[in-house]
Amino acid sequence: MSVSQDRLATTGLRVRFPRSAGSGQRLSVAATGLAVAACIAQSVGAGVVAPRSAIAFAGLIALGELLRLNLPGDREAAPIGTACALAYAVAIRVGSVPARHSAFQVVAVTGIGMALGTLPHLAVGRPARTAGMASRLLAVACAAFAFRPLAGTSEILRHWWAALAAMALLVMVAWLVDVFIAACIRANTLRARFWVTFTDELRVQGLLGVAVGASALLIAFAAEAMGLVAVAVFLAPLLVTQVAFRQYAGIRATYLQTVRALARVTEIGGYVETGHADRVSRLAVAVGRELGMAEPELLELQYAALIHDIGQLSLQDPIPGGATVLVSPEDQRRIALLGAEVVEQATMLDSVAEIVRQQSDPCKATSRRGAASAAGATAGAGAGQPAGPPLSSRIIRAVNAFDDLVGSSADPGRAASVVDRLRLDASAQYDPEVVSALGRIITRRSVLPA
Repeated sequence: MSVSQDRLATTGLRVRFPRSAGSGQRLSVAATGLAVAACIAQSVGAGVVAPRSAIAFAGLIALGELLRLNLPGDREAAPIGTACALAYAVAIRVGSVPARHSAFQVVAVTGIGMALGTLPHLAVGRPARTAGMASRLLAVACAAFAFRPLAGTSEILRHWWAALAAMALLVMVAWLVDVFIAACIRANTLRARFWVTFTDELRVQGLLGVAVGASALLIAFAAEAMGLVAVAVFLAPLLVTQVAFRQYAGIRATYLQTVRALARVTEIGGYVETGHADRVSRLAVAVGRELGMAEPELLELQYAALIHDIGQLSLQDPIPGGATVLVSPEDQRRIALLGAEVVEQATMLDSVAEIVRQQSDPCKATSRRGAASAAGATAGAGAGQPAGPPLSSRIIRAVNAFDDLVGSSADPGRAASVVDRLRLDASAQYDPEVVSALGRIITRRSVLPA
């Protein structure tokens, strides 16, 4: 039986995907906390070296944690605090005084600074983000335990060029450690492929990592000539970088809010079921992540899935329940084309408009606009591959059909039955890999009663 001959569900349903931290993540945070406590005890027992410098760096690290930066993908970074902690880890001299503090003291000072900087966030009800703090602290610890035994004792480090090379190498290693841990956490939390999350972390944090590393090196070298004053002076470039990233994050947030508002128009007008766009968007992103799509592609997929039904505003009579899967292919194509024309009015969403335009195209059928144009729009299509819609369009087509037929039903058996029906139409109408990924997600998702 064809999916287009099925009926709409009329019962209610809510779907929630797991977002809480896993036991492994909680264990790593607890282990990091115990390590910091041990380093504090060791530093106090052995005597704090250069307490004035330790207090100054702890204060600046706390300031950096207070001024955390929101990055795309629900990430947080503390570039100022991280730069100061790394500078403290690789410092050779502070003014005329050799930096004799141990790696244990670096970890203790960094941990105390992070904890102090987190208190204001907790006071206003914001999350502590302990996993990110633990990741940054471990990165600093790697640099400290590798560099502190050499500081002041190695003849090689007495040459500025050798010291710079050693510092730069360890700062880069520390950044890679931070990126690696963050990628592991995201891969576990989002059920994504590690290599994809690692690549995304490199892309998102790349420029910021360069700024943080350069600032850490500048602070460490300038502290020898200018003392602690250099720490404050050379934080200025990071402040400028942080402002730029905040503006970028604000623009992204504005775009998403605009797209969500546009998606609500079809719901308010009664063209689609309430919550349909949000369900399709979340499930489409989950399917894309299951198939290994990179974060920029997932963002475009999210936008397109939210507004995939905007073309229904052109209909004189709304489709019952807004289920485009029940109408003829010609009507589906017309809705997709009109929706793409609406999206194209926002010049920054051209790629999203193309995804919306091809969402009605069958999986392996050549578009009526011609094989050449379809092949040009197909993301990742290689030589010799058949022309067809891009992966994002294929995902929306399958997920939209699934939600049209399941709606907000709380019956797991109905969801499984619809996936089976989609498999019957696979290859001709729906991408078999997309349907398989959808089936895996439906099997392991958490279904809660409304």
